[in-house]
Amino acid sequence: MVTLGQGSGVVVATGEATELGRISHLLEGVGTLTTPLLRDITRFGRSLAVLILAVAAAMGLVAVWWHATPIGDAFLAGVALAVAAIPEGLPAIITVTLAIGVQRMAARKAGVRRLPAVETLGAVSVICTDKTGTLTRNELVARKIATAAQAWPPDEVDPARSGHRRLLEAAVLCNDVAEDAHAGDPLERALVQLALDSGLDVAGVRDANPRDAMLPFSSDAKFMATAHGERVCLKGAPEAVMSRCDQALDGDEPVALDAEAWMARMEGLARSGYRVLAFAEHARELGGGKGLHVDDLAKGGCLLGFVAFEDPPREEVPAALSACRSAGIRVAMITGDHAATAKAIAGQLGIGDGERVMTGPELDKLDANGLREAAAGCSVFARTTPEHKLRLVEALQAGGAVVAMTGDGANDAPALKRADIGVAMGIKGTEASRQAAEIVLADDNFASIVAGVEEGRGVYDNIRKALMFILPTNAAQALVVLVAALMGMSLPITPVQILWINMVTAVTLAMAVAFEPPEGQVMQRSPRPPGRGLVTAYVGWRVAWVGVLMTVGVFATFRMAIDSGAGAEVARTVAMNTLVAAQLAYLFCARRWVSPGWTPQALFANPWAWVCVGALLLMQGTITAWPPAQAVFGTAMPAAGHWLWIAIVALVVFVLVELEKAVLHARASRRRASRGRAG
Repeated sequence: MVTLGQGSGVVVATGEATELGRISHLLEGVGTLTTPLLRDITRFGRSLAVLILAVAAAMGLVAVWWHATPIGDAFLAGVALAVAAIPEGLPAIITVTLAIGVQRMAARKAGVRRLPAVETLGAVSVICTDKTGTLTRNELVARKIATAAQAWPPDEVDPARSGHRRLLEAAVLCNDVAEDAHAGDPLERALVQLALDSGLDVAGVRDANPRDAMLPFSSDAKFMATAHGERVCLKGAPEAVMSRCDQALDGDEPVALDAEAWMARMEGLARSGYRVLAFAEHARELGGGKGLHVDDLAKGGCLLGFVAFEDPPREEVPAALSACRSAGIRVAMITGDHAATAKAIAGQLGIGDGERVMTGPELDKLDANGLREAAAGCSVFARTTPEHKLRLVEALQAGGAVVAMTGDGANDAPALKRADIGVAMGIKGTEASRQAAEIVLADDNFASIVAGVEEGRGVYDNIRKALMFILPTNAAQALVVLVAALMGMSLPITPVQILWINMVTAVTLAMAVAFEPPEGQVMQRSPRPPGRGLVTAYVGWRVAWVGVLMTVGVFATFRMAIDSGAGAEVARTVAMNTLVAAQLAYLFCARRWVSPGWTPQALFANPWAWVCVGALLLMQGTITAWPPAQAVFGTAMPAAGHWLWIAIVALVVFVLVELEKAVLHARASRRRASRGRAG
């Protein structure tokens, strides 16, 4: 970054040959995946539309052919059937449910950039996460400096010793953080703090050794270098720095590099969970101001030593990882750190089997099948590049996993875009990573991802509960029309009354489900299979069971009203209110999958349900008793005895559905117990 003065710039690459061009090229080749929810809704919508049109057409033909119904009346009956069966309010309910999920996730430090991502996070079966800053605090502290023969704690580092001083000087010269800075790379801040604590005059060293050239750190080279006249300082991954050295300090004097001894020291530190950084010096014969090139540093360096950093895990991460295990979610750690460090941290946190670690170079040797097996069998990956992240995401998806990927750099953008759910870091993340991701973490914390998974599962549950409520009630409305048409009867409920029921129940009762909090066991079950649709066999059974119950209740009250001498308008009003009351009772069943809907916890967990019930009763009372509304909807006020019949039907529906839930829950419990004994 140039702020003052004059200079000449040399263009070394343009377009796709630049680093940003390479990233853009990778992004162009990565397609955006459709979320599981959108795929399910598309399939469901097409299937439902075909089914409804087929049934409506068949019903019209039977009515005309069998009962000699006029074509106009048969057509109106078909329209009434379609109006009754199509869940018009479902798109709005799904949108509101997702929006509420977004609001809840924002309160838990996860910002959602694309609405369907809320639900997708709940479907995740594998979370690929970075280590530094996500699993750990990203509060690096230098704990040791070491040579091949000895290690010193920070309070024993002495700048008066030539070897120590040279390492400390390299640490502050090959460093972009100001002496009094509170921002910047945490690793570089820790190095400056180490030098200050040891008594080194950081400002004096930098003034005496002005920088005239630099090689920034890159994921390919894995080191950074700065030139200060004829002196070049390096810092980076131990294997990358050591490969450019043929000497090493022994005390205060350089000797031939004993690579095995130094490597053993480094691996010992890494196995203890330390993040290890190597420092070296090179002599530059070109003089100051002539630039710095990677090839100039291929050999001839002098290894000064290692600095070992501690980056403790976040306090909340173990509990979050435990929640992932309970939820059947596998966590894979992908880091640029040394394999031994990655293994040690993964072991502390319980990621993987504690034995297997794969490195980037090992991944490079694998073909597509081998990579798929490696991605499925290993949970700790070290010394990786952003390209490795992309390949691992693709391999996991090829194996059928729904993948969440975390990232913070511009190079991570392709993997974030390719993943089913990209999670960018809000604090240390780049704009490119945030734009490619669906979710941005405000605190860069792994626990926030797990909280998002819980909210996402709750959102998906609420969408399925909305379906579980809407489909049976729509089925009942459609069955009323279908049965009446097939039997040659007049409709117990007119098309305009059916349209009213559809509208008010979608706006009130069905919308109440969107506000349901996640159920207590939502993180104790495995991720749903990617191929499972919204309508399962259980949902299909519930649609048929509840649809038949409500239809029988509507015809029963309609017939009783007619037999009691009530007119057609009163009888239809009784039938309409019977259907609405049955739907109201069923709402409290549908708010819980299998647990009872009559317990105080279930009844009062969602205050909005009672608000919606009150709104429905007010609107239904208006069209039943208000004369202008009666004229529009063809209603009339029922007698007191009619209301008793309506209440009895609603109670019967509630009791029978709750009994069905209890029976199914008992059967499922017996199957689980049987599998447990067999295991």
